[in-house]
Amino acid sequence: MAKIENKDIIEAIKEKTILEVKELVDMMKEEFGVDPSAVAVAAAPVAGGDSDEGSSTKTVVLTDAGVAKLQVIKVLREITGLGLKEAKDLADNGGNVKENVSADEANEIKAKLEEAGATVELK
Repeated sequence: MAKIENKDIIEAIKEKTILEVKELVDMMKEEFGVDPSAVAVAAAPVAGGDSDEGSSTKTVVLTDAGVAKLQVIKVLREITGLGLKEAKDLADNGGNVKENVSADEANEIKAKLEEAGATVELK
């Protein structure tokens, strides 16, 4: 069996959706008995750094609602105008909160969600 290079693994992960990456992390936790999310979060800026440098727009991605999910749902509804069910689904499953927003607006949204207890990425 040929050895898989780390760069090939990173390329494969880039093509996955957030939910698919979450499932992968859960499988790694179960298989190896460790939480790889700390490593994945630290590696994410390195992996996506090149493509974001020239981009003036960002996508705000909710990766985890945290323990104060109700607060996060309220902030999601305020930011997006979603209904209660849709905001709850987004908080439960994660995903794109807003796409193609300015870097300043993306940072504001990220700050609001993190203040409410969520984990957020900018892409």
